[in-house]
Amino acid sequence: MSTSGPASAASREPASREPAPYASVFHALHRADGPLLLPNAWDVASAVALAGAGYAAIGTTSLGVAAAHGRPDGQGLAEVRDATLALARRLGERLPCPYTVDIEGGFGGGAERVAGLAAEVAAAGAAGINLEDGLPGGGGLQVPSCQAELIRAVKERVPGLFLNARIDTHWLVDTPPPLSVTLARAETYLAAGADGIFVPGVVADEDVSALVAAVPAPLNILFAPGRHTVGRLAELGVRRISTGSLLFRTALRATLAAAESVRTGREPGGAAEAGYGVPGYAEVQRLAGEGTAGSGDRR
Repeated sequence: MSTSGPASAASREPASREPAPYASVFHALHRADGPLLLPNAWDVASAVALAGAGYAAIGTTSLGVAAAHGRPDGQGLAEVRDATLALARRLGERLPCPYTVDIEGGFGGGAERVAGLAAEVAAAGAAGINLEDGLPGGGGLQVPSCQAELIRAVKERVPGLFLNARIDTHWLVDTPPPLSVTLARAETYLAAGADGIFVPGVVADEDVSALVAAVPAPLNILFAPGRHTVGRLAELGVRRISTGSLLFRTALRATLAAAESVRTGREPGGAAEAGYGVPGYAEVQRLAGEGTAGSGDRR
């Protein structure tokens, strides 16, 4: 939910599935009084439940969608592309609020193909997409000019779609580069037409503040449990706060704890959950079938 409160009653009424009205509302949520708190769902049930709880907009998590289909995240797999598009269409039939879809790096095929996917997602009813510059399979970062071509193609094809350009300079790396590298990419992506900038992996207040000050567009930060609070990120000027795969991974923990309570006869909570922490990104990648998951656990 936006920190200014749940979605209004009017936003919950069934509405046309044309993407333009949803895109307009979604754009406006990035400039409301408080930051947009965007929970990330992995299927229809989780998305509808979150919308029913009053959140003003819903996102999807690429890890959750991929893992739920038995495939690893971030590989650009055709099966995950199909699952992502199918979910976008189902959400378009069910959600009474804007939603945005994580399309990884566009699932390959060049600018025309990525723009085509974005157009399909928008036609399904989505108000936005995340498009990352991390290469599939942990292969480093896309050349900024090449990523700009993808962004430009998407915005030319679907100008009303909110394109959140994800910059992976701080993602799944032990030693990120200076913020100047991130800012140079942000400048290139905004010049190509990106509507917002997303830098997952940034946690320190001083780094968040520096990004807010230097990026002339809504800044999206990935919520880090134990490091962030919504109030503090709001004070720093963050305009969008995503939960990423946190809700999906927490649901896995709750599943294990509930199964253990059945096996042991103890109520969920306390001792029944003592042996189960929230699984990290690498652990979920392993469960989904990736032989050698990356070292990070924050996605």
